[in-house]
Amino acid sequence: MNSKLTEKPNLIIVDDHLIFRQGLKSLITLENIANIIGEASNGMELLELLTQLKPDVVLMDIDMPHMNGLEATEKAIELMPDLKIIAFSMFSDEEYYYKMIDRGVKGFILKTSGINELENAIQNVMNGDSYFSNELLRKIITHYGRSATTTKPLNHDNLTIREIEVLQQICLGLSTEEIAAKLFISPKTVKSHKSNLLEKTVCKNTPALILFAIKNKLVDI
Repeated sequence: MNSKLTEKPNLIIVDDHLIFRQGLKSLITLENIANIIGEASNGMELLELLTQLKPDVVLMDIDMPHMNGLEATEKAIELMPDLKIIAFSMFSDEEYYYKMIDRGVKGFILKTSGINELENAIQNVMNGDSYFSNELLRKIITHYGRSATTTKPLNHDNLTIREIEVLQQICLGLSTEEIAAKLFISPKTVKSHKSNLLEKTVCKNTPALILFAIKNKLVDI
């Protein structure tokens, strides 16, 4: 787990199930993970809150009435480009992963995950990294494993050995600082490798890079 943030982030929970929001709010407050400054039951309510509040992080459900997480993410980031959004996901939401990432989601966490994993996700995105639930990554790997006969691995000759090493650690969920410590390089060098990886794979952000790497079998997880 990353080191504790010096200040707790301000957070909004967006989910259409009241009992889920209340339970999550209680857990986050009890564990002293973040300051809950607002709740919304759909994307429209979130956008209204963003006219009054300035959260650091939004925990966003994907499947909601009136305005779903996909549209809400797009509009919220238009209003607040630096907003960090973590999507609450169910396995059935797989068709939305790429779309949510394309609109700027920084992380995905399953609703079945524990509070420690949620804390990790919040800390990672606040530190400028991304986060994928380990269970969700395993599902994505399994999905692309089944289609191995129809998916041709990408030729990655243009990636250096070090870049592939960094990519492997990114896909394992390690933060920039953790990768630096494991590979005995500086965090600045890790960030440089990440930038090169994004450019070479033509991915918009780190979550997209993770999915790209798994789909094209660039890493062994």
